Amino acid sequence: MSAWFRRRGQLIARGILVFAVSYDTVLLLRVPLKPATPRHDVSTAAPVSEPRARPRHHKFSHDSVHMLMRSIGHALRKQTAGQFGPDLAKKLSQLVKMEKNVMRSMELVGRERMEVAQQLSIWGEACDDDVSDVTDKLGVLLYEIGELEDQYVDRYDQYRVTIKSIRNIEASVQPSRDRKQKITDQIAQLKYKEPNSPKIVVLEQELVRAEAESLVAEAQLSNITREKLKAAYTYQFDALREHCEKLAIIAGFGKHLLELVDDTPVTPGETRAAYDGYEASKAIIQDCEDALTNWVTANAKVSSNLSTRARTLSQRRRNNIQRNAEGHDLSGQDQPLNDRESGLWVPASAHKGDEFDDEEEEEELGAPSIQDSAINGESRGRTEEVIA
Repeated sequence: MSAWFRRRGQLIARGILVFAVSYDTVLLLRVPLKPATPRHDVSTAAPVSEPRARPRHHKFSHDSVHMLMRSIGHALRKQTAGQFGPDLAKKLSQLVKMEKNVMRSMELVGRERMEVAQQLSIWGEACDDDVSDVTDKLGVLLYEIGELEDQYVDRYDQYRVTIKSIRNIEASVQPSRDRKQKITDQIAQLKYKEPNSPKIVVLEQELVRAEAESLVAEAQLSNITREKLKAAYTYQFDALREHCEKLAIIAGFGKHLLELVDDTPVTPGETRAAYDGYEASKAIIQDCEDALTNWVTANAKVSSNLSTRARTLSQRRRNNIQRNAEGHDLSGQDQPLNDRESGLWVPASAHKGDEFDDEEEEEELGAPSIQDSAINGESRGRTEEVIA
């Protein structure tokens, strides 16, 4: 223990914050001891008589503390997701938490985009008339991009909530699986210890009912998973398409604004002609606003056309789905899963490790660093598990 405290003191002295997450996990965050200084051109930099002494204490700014807490919150949500609750819902629970990180990052981008737009307008105010007018109008367009980011986050949340509904049904199905497995284990244990026990017959009857219950649960899980998966990503792709199309519209009108700036070189002492583009810049902004307001999916400029081979294979798959569309209705064969009187159905919120309410994203200190995860490394997609 003394070695741990000695090592912790050494890390803190080097500007590394140490958070103990658990008995075997430690979060290390490196903090700069002094703020970064902008680079200077060696040829134009003023000579320095003597190096400045490093300050003994570094005072965190509000922004640095805010970013530090945000990074810890991101790491906490990502690393703790799926560690609690039913096994069946752990992987999707981690996806939901990661999407929460994405949403919060996009919210931050939208807010900072608006601040950048305002600062651009403030800077251009002191410039020549043409630069002042164009930067002011560019600030309007950039501010509109920030508002579009905010709207996109709202629609992105609709996708995320739909994904959460799949996670919740997975958590509700887990008890039926556990019950069937428990009865199976009890039967195997009795057959080993007491082969002639009368309890075996009773347990086998319970197993039949549990298997029937599980069949209904698995069918509902299969149906809801496919339905919600398609709905969720339809929300996301529709929102993404609209967002990108509107960004392209703003980019196009922004380039029209840049044409109003006279970038013809002038000689020393020469004055530029008076700026006469105020009405033109106003008209460009109005046209951009009208284009954004009147945009509909049917007017989308970018289309995704399949190749002949991909179109043929996709159509074949859709035809197979239509031929198999007449399935079996299992809704009336057994008791519904939400029959609480039977004691067989357990809602997700009542399951062991109650971690599935809508406000599960509490931020706490002490999560493993996100830098240690494989997502930040080189691995992408699925990884095959090596069987020993």
